[in-house]
Amino acid sequence: MAKGRELKGRIKSVENTRKITRTMEMVAASKMKRATDRVAAARPYALALADVLSRLVRPDIAEQFPLLRQPATKRKVALVLLTANRGLCGAFNTNLIREARQRVADFEKQGITVELHIVGKKGIAFFKYLGRAISSERIDITDRPTAVDAASLIDGLTDRFAKGDLDGVYVTYAKFQSALSTPPTTDQVVPVVPPTTQGAPRDFLLAPSAEVLVEALLPAYVRNLVYRALVETVAGEQSARRTAMKNATDNASDMITLLRRTYNSARQAQITQEIAEIVGGAAALE
Repeated sequence: MAKGRELKGRIKSVENTRKITRTMEMVAASKMKRATDRVAAARPYALALADVLSRLVRPDIAEQFPLLRQPATKRKVALVLLTANRGLCGAFNTNLIREARQRVADFEKQGITVELHIVGKKGIAFFKYLGRAISSERIDITDRPTAVDAASLIDGLTDRFAKGDLDGVYVTYAKFQSALSTPPTTDQVVPVVPPTTQGAPRDFLLAPSAEVLVEALLPAYVRNLVYRALVETVAGEQSARRTAMKNATDNASDMITLLRRTYNSARQAQITQEIAEIVGGAAALE
């Protein structure tokens, strides 16, 4: 019955694995709910900020603000890649890394130097394995990113853009569309492209002037873009992990069913053999 004992051991091992994956699925589902709540909470502020900015930025004042400067030619840009610190989330990190590599290749084909700024252990480990230079790396941003995290990530880059050291800053992240759709996306953060006005024009009585308001709103708008990229990436990570753990749990259940059938068949064959041996022995005694 050595084969039967081996099968029982494998069944027990797979059952233990299923308990772990089921627990991880439940944890990921809980975290995903909180992450999607943060995504939903960030959208009204972002829409209001974009609406106000779109009505304040006019061609006659746009030239006064460095963050609105559109370089004639691009020589050097920064790409911020957002990945996860942990795995077990399917192809989530792989897709983000693939998107970033494609963007880097596109820029370099145009003769543009690319600085890599990476958030998350998975992205950092991959590009270090390739031997690619990383300008900055962050692993301290948790699955509950804050506006302070976004500011610390982007403020230094926007200052360099304003001084002319960079000609653009881009962010690669997982755009959260639904629990089943989080495509990797690369957006331009600076230079800021003013949002288009939606709806009929409105008349404003401004105090202080439009220039003062735009100067205050532009950094907030840029930080909000990065903050939304952070929270959407977290939501996409937890969604991908929940799906991956659910698939693992289902596969473990299928494997247990198959192993139990194999075990029962082996046990039935052994019992049949033992009965045949008893019958044969009785016949020999007669």
